[in-house]
Amino acid sequence: MKTYELFTPKKLGSIDLKNRIVMAPMTRCRAIGNVPNELMAKYYNQRSSAGLIITEGTSPSPNGLGYARIPGIFNAEQVEGWKKTTAVIHKNGGKIIVQLMHSGRISHPLNMPKDTYIMAPSQVKAAGQMWTDANGLQDFVVPNEMTLQDILHAKTEYISAAENALFAGFDGVELHAANGYLLEEFLSPVSNIRTDEYGGSIENRCKFVIEVAAAVAKAIGKEKTGIRLSPFGVASDMPHYPEIEATYDYLSKELNKLDIAYIHLVDHSAMGAPAVPLEIKKLIRHNFKNTLITCGGYTKESAESALESGLTDLVAFGRPFINNPDLVERFQNDWPLSEELDMDLFYTADEIGYTDYQFYKI
Repeated sequence: MKTYELFTPKKLGSIDLKNRIVMAPMTRCRAIGNVPNELMAKYYNQRSSAGLIITEGTSPSPNGLGYARIPGIFNAEQVEGWKKTTAVIHKNGGKIIVQLMHSGRISHPLNMPKDTYIMAPSQVKAAGQMWTDANGLQDFVVPNEMTLQDILHAKTEYISAAENALFAGFDGVELHAANGYLLEEFLSPVSNIRTDEYGGSIENRCKFVIEVAAAVAKAIGKEKTGIRLSPFGVASDMPHYPEIEATYDYLSKELNKLDIAYIHLVDHSAMGAPAVPLEIKKLIRHNFKNTLITCGGYTKESAESALESGLTDLVAFGRPFINNPDLVERFQNDWPLSEELDMDLFYTADEIGYTDYQFYKI
């Protein structure tokens, strides 16, 4: 009988995982008032058989709350709210990391609290629209270009949010430098047209990301710090540019120098986006010596093959975890996966399409 690496333990930085299956971060918009709640705790608890859960994108700053009803982790009420989730995950022997996601220009004023503003490296408007509970779909707006003071302040917010994560009981943090949000906006010469020390060359465009990663690693421990990247991703109006490979070659080498716990590499080709070339995945694997998590359209079989080939150390699954809360058990027992999945309920506000998907019945 075949022995699957998927179900073997793995150490991730300072975190001992019971298997190599990761629940990928997925925005679900159930944090009413941007505060984590009991419903969210139930949702994550249902999926606690994963070796590691990475939460939905969670804002480190009031200025980063781009989407309707996403959680934050920048005030005491949010920290207390998240404790409900971390407590039940740990009670079930699971591990959970919070993903820190500052949405940058991917936002709309109708989703923002008072006395906040939408910021980005440059005043470059993203194409597309954003859902608002007040007025439905609205065009993105032109963001404010961050001053050097804004950049310094944003770094301190990441540090504070990471420290809050430990207070809330999380096992670590993941910096969201993918999918067109603030950190990736600095990486791309399309969204970053600055002419100062944070723009222009590859080294300058990577500077903010590296500084944030270094500061968070210093604050909470490099063994508790990870980062998510999406080279060749086009989410949130991030067109391709000639220096993509060179950018991520440099960035992955610099992240390796920081000795952080992991890089989480996402490939959205299963959802219609361009694929991340295998050569880029191998390049990052070569440059970065600690744990690599890969994510994007995996099946049990393809995940096992990726682990066996040495391309990755852990495999993250997103959508299959939505309608299969017991995904790990289904994989282990060769039970069929549920085909029930209502995309219209991905981002609604209540338990329907969230905590009401069924566990497998023998």
